[in-house]
Amino acid sequence: MSEEGAAMETSVETPVAPPAEPPTETPAEPSAETPAETVTEAAQTPAFHGKFLSENEGKYLTFQLAEEGYGIGILKVREIIGMLPVTPVPQTPYFLKGVINLRGQVIPVVDLRLKFGLLEEEYTERTSIIVVEVKGMSNNIPIGIVVDTVSEVINITAEEIEPAPSFGATIKTSYILGMAKTDSGVKILLNIDQVLSAEELGAV
Repeated sequence: MSEEGAAMETSVETPVAPPAEPPTETPAEPSAETPAETVTEAAQTPAFHGKFLSENEGKYLTFQLAEEGYGIGILKVREIIGMLPVTPVPQTPYFLKGVINLRGQVIPVVDLRLKFGLLEEEYTERTSIIVVEVKGMSNNIPIGIVVDTVSEVINITAEEIEPAPSFGATIKTSYILGMAKTDSGVKILLNIDQVLSAEELGAV
């Protein structure tokens, strides 16, 4: 057989393609529906809880409203006075009793019973006005809050404070700093800056 024929009979190997690499999985984009950590979950951590307690311990002025004890941080209190003549102001919220003239300064007065949805009662000789400093939009606003009676100033430690209980999403508790367990009973510690909303402060 000629060399030419031998060459024709020679089989030509077809090149084999390399095996395909498995497709690279693209990491899934985080879903917008993935729930983020809530403030409530964060508040349950020991670090957050300890910080919360240490920030809210200190001296509180305590007072009574309908047999319940409350407390306001002493640094928010300007002074305590007895009832003064209150001048009503038209077209204001029902709990805003009016204004008083305190040494030449006009100060709005809020009945805390009405603000908290309690029954209104006649003022007595024990009824007091606590003048507090509340954070406004641009500066602090002096406001008088009417309470049944002022009790005393007490020192509350971190160990005596528990976070405010949760009553569900429909009940606002942002104005409660915590619950203090004292010798005279449980005191509801108020964040006075949160007792009045921004809209209500605007009315004041």
